[in-house]
Amino acid sequence: MAELEKPTGHPVRCRYKLPWEKDALPKADAVLVAPLSCTSLNKWGNGIADTVALGLVSEGVHMGVPVAAMPYFNQAQGSRPAVARSIADLRSQGVHFLDGPDGYQSRPPKQGNPQAFPWHLALDAVGAIVSPAP
Repeated sequence: MAELEKPTGHPVRCRYKLPWEKDALPKADAVLVAPLSCTSLNKWGNGIADTVALGLVSEGVHMGVPVAAMPYFNQAQGSRPAVARSIADLRSQGVHFLDGPDGYQSRPPKQGNPQAFPWHLALDAVGAIVSPAP
C-alpha cells in the first residue's frame, strides 16, 4: 500500500468510508479502469458497486469525471450476451470503452499475454479525454 501511495501522496482506499469520515481523495481529473475483467465489467454495467473500485467509477462517471475502461478477457468470455449489453450501457453513460483496434483486442482462451497489454493506448486515451484536441 505504501508503494502505491508514493506517486500521489494520497492513501489507497480499499474500503468504503463511513458517513462521518471525510473523503481522503481529491476529485480525480480522470479515471482509468484497466485491465477490466469480464466479471467487473458486468457488475459495473448492471449497477453493482460491491467494491470500492466499482463504487468510485460508478459514481465518478455521473459526477463529471471522465472515465475510460480497457478490458482484459478472452473471446469466449467476451462472447456472452451480458458483455455486449454492459459495454453498451457503460458507453451510453459516457464511459470511453477501449476495445478493438483502439484498445484491447481479445484473444482465444489460453492465448492471452498480460505483458503485451496495451497500456500506451489506455494512457493515451485518458490523456485525450482530459485534454481533448482542439
